[in-house]
Amino acid sequence: MPEPSAEFGEELRKRRLQAGLSLTALSGTVHYSKAQLSKVERGIKTPSRDLVQLCDAALGADGALVALATRTVPNTSAAPDESERGHIDEEDWIMQLSPDGPNRFQTVGRRKVMSAGVTSLMSWRSGGGPAAAASGAGMLEASRSLFTHYRKLGQTVAPGLLLPALIAQTHTLRELSAHSDTNSRRQLLALGSRYAEYVGWLVQETGDEQAALWWTQRAVDLAAAGGDQSLAGYALVRRALVTMYRNDAEQTIALARRAQSSTLPPRIQGLAAQREAQGHALAGDLNSCLSALDRARVLLAREDSDSDEPVVGTMHLPDPVSMVTGWCLVDLGRPAEASEELDRQIALVGKDAVRTQVRYGVRRALAHASAGEIEHACALTEPLLDGVTVVHSATVTTDLQRLARVLARYSDHPSVRQLGPRLGTLSRSFTS
Repeated sequence: MPEPSAEFGEELRKRRLQAGLSLTALSGTVHYSKAQLSKVERGIKTPSRDLVQLCDAALGADGALVALATRTVPNTSAAPDESERGHIDEEDWIMQLSPDGPNRFQTVGRRKVMSAGVTSLMSWRSGGGPAAAASGAGMLEASRSLFTHYRKLGQTVAPGLLLPALIAQTHTLRELSAHSDTNSRRQLLALGSRYAEYVGWLVQETGDEQAALWWTQRAVDLAAAGGDQSLAGYALVRRALVTMYRNDAEQTIALARRAQSSTLPPRIQGLAAQREAQGHALAGDLNSCLSALDRARVLLAREDSDSDEPVVGTMHLPDPVSMVTGWCLVDLGRPAEASEELDRQIALVGKDAVRTQVRYGVRRALAHASAGEIEHACALTEPLLDGVTVVHSATVTTDLQRLARVLARYSDHPSVRQLGPRLGTLSRSFTS
């Protein structure tokens, strides 16, 4: 958010008076103190993003206050660049695994490995001859089954526990494809691309955006090598997720629109439309947000449910468009509407989908807190904290930090005092 701005304060006061609201009345609507609003209007206090969104909605500004508040922010986090595409066999993958410390993954160009004369690494040949058709088919069947299990496990364990196995599996599919017949090669690479895309998502959950984008590009490369160009469209959706968490509405919308080409599968277009809606929500544009959500619902209803390929994107939301609608309403400064929608949708999510329950549960608690329902927000948050610890998610932590800031305004509330210490510790887990 910008430095304290007299221009924003003047516009806020002008719109408040035009709406016939006193400071006291606006304070009761947005659940911020009258003193804080007064300081913002006088240009001596910086408005938080949450306050700007709430005022924009309360005064019917249609995104004008959001645009004014963010207009002067220097763009220090430009949209992530697409990684330079390379052939799928240009690098060696090296993992360092520790039983009691951090694990590391890195790529090293094969020329560099050869020139450095790395002889201390344990190595063996994968075999350069053609693989039997049965081996490719067997690996494909087993890997598809494993992928489903890994995605279920990803709902209940920290990303770091799964990443070594997923990276190894991706490598195996990639290497086996090089020695398989054309049909098997295509299928192995397609599945490998899904593994790589899932690795990218889990890496983003660890807080490493650039590594997440690297893996997403590897997924695109693997898919393209197998003749599937459509995953490049989904890579744009994933890049838009990074910009969304940076609160960059303009880049989120632009990337998501690029992924809605009619040449792409309906599911990818639908997921892109959802992401576009989230970008419009950040910008405070209600009508464009709802229009994108309507488009997403139509597109997702057209997806091929008979395909045996792994699902692209989340598979744990019974009604993804309605859940994303609730998500967007929070950023649109409409917390009461958001909480109603999120209450309905979270009740439909399976109890074993812990990561999904936590991700949307924290946003649900944020909606209730922003609507001034502090007791209820704390009651919703407390049972989520064990799940927050388990899934160890950087993206969840972003909303947890927002929730902690809202509740901090009610530091004298008994429920906030009880919840505060642990909430504060967990909300700092990715910044300490």
